[in-house]
Amino acid sequence: MTEFTLYTAENAPEEAKPLMADSVAAFGMLPNLHAVMAEAPTLLKGYQVLHDLFQKTSFNAEELTVVWQSINVEHNCHYCVPAHSAIAASMNVDQAIVDALVNKTPLANPKLEVLRETTLAMTRERGVISNEQIEAFFAAGYAKQQLLEIIVGLSQKVMSNYTNHLADTPVDAPFKKFIK
Repeated sequence: MTEFTLYTAENAPEEAKPLMADSVAAFGMLPNLHAVMAEAPTLLKGYQVLHDLFQKTSFNAEELTVVWQSINVEHNCHYCVPAHSAIAASMNVDQAIVDALVNKTPLANPKLEVLRETTLAMTRERGVISNEQIEAFFAAGYAKQQLLEIIVGLSQKVMSNYTNHLADTPVDAPFKKFIK
């Protein structure tokens, strides 16, 4: 397997250094994912922008977690599943929601379950989902805006999940306790 560098502020490409500083400011540490992404500063920048934009969507903390973790679990991302479990905990998302997502069991909240089902359909079918799934999404109380906002989260997760698959990114120490 190709080995990827975990860059630091000292050895990163010049264009990546301010982006890495932004990561440290946002997370209180340099996540290994960001250290790997520094190899391609445009990837790191794109990921940071999408992360910020997704958090500004109309989704609340539980819904953000449902979209992120549904995709992470579907993509079998060894890094992002525990990382987003930690993020969910920091956002005070009910642990039962996180557990259901990670364990692929139905969510107790029917609206969140429809969000998960729709996110998985979007992921699996590359955006070509059935009218029945869209109608179920709308019937659950979501609108066209949220249907399109799933794409922002999906785009962000493709960037991180695929990077982690390529680089076999080591899970950061603070996230290890969330490995199932």
